[in-house]
Amino acid sequence: MLRRFLLSLVAAMAAASASAQTCPEKNVNYWQPFPPGGESDISARHQALVLKRKCPGIDAIVQYKAGGGGALLWGQVNTLPGDGHNVYGVNLPHLVLQPMEGSVSYKADDITPIFWFHYTPDALVVPEASPFRTFADFLRAAKDKPSALNLGGSALNSANHAAHERLNSAFGVKTTYVPYKGTGDLTLAVLGNQLDGAMSYSAFAVNNKGKVRALAVAMDKRHPLLPDVPTFKELGVDWVDGAFRGIGVPKSTPPEARKRLAELWAALNADPEMKELAAKSGFELVNVGLDQMDTFMRERAKVYTEVGRAMGLGKKP
Repeated sequence: MLRRFLLSLVAAMAAASASAQTCPEKNVNYWQPFPPGGESDISARHQALVLKRKCPGIDAIVQYKAGGGGALLWGQVNTLPGDGHNVYGVNLPHLVLQPMEGSVSYKADDITPIFWFHYTPDALVVPEASPFRTFADFLRAAKDKPSALNLGGSALNSANHAAHERLNSAFGVKTTYVPYKGTGDLTLAVLGNQLDGAMSYSAFAVNNKGKVRALAVAMDKRHPLLPDVPTFKELGVDWVDGAFRGIGVPKSTPPEARKRLAELWAALNADPEMKELAAKSGFELVNVGLDQMDTFMRERAKVYTEVGRAMGLGKKP
């Protein structure tokens, strides 16, 4: 069902995003909630590159305010100038799960997403030196030694954290989740063999091919860049899920400025160079603009609220 939804999103804005867009009047500050090196950072760098080619006199200046699994920036975004030249990275399911947990300074309604540009499926990966050659090897070890295996992920109450809990529940095992500030830090730990593996994304496996081994991906069909990796559906669990990434603006940003920025990001997504960069990095492009935003956010909030409750979030002490 998620796959059909994603396919409809890809087609929904094709005509609008293909039209020529007006370049910004000045540079765009592009705030990132995670440290350099992760999927959000890679995406921002791709977008900055394509924007520079389309608008030679303009830069997307990528800036970082990492901490709290994104919550540090998201708790402060409405203090940024709403001048149409400040955007920030947004992630799902983080924006639903973190407020449910109750220890962050922002609420979901404080965030103003204006465009969602891609999706990365969940993936279980291990270091290349791991003794686990297959998912069956991993599952056997997890059942033999409950809580002994440490799986890293990006942040608490994030897509990775939710996927970890789902892994344990779906396969009747107990592994330990180790949160990192972002995928950049997580990568160093996995490549340094400091963890038994990671509950990350297909993009993590693609961008670190030869250094990590993917054991399973949460997709309808096998990933074209990971043809030897089975899907969780092949392993007996109906699991097709991952993380969405997009941009948001301060609430003070006027409607016309929101529209211009959303259309600009749609044009970036439609660019052939962007499509090539995304495919090479294992990203699945989607196009969710302002016209679809309310419906999309309601649907995602419903899904992730159920996920959060299954994780035990939102319960009063």
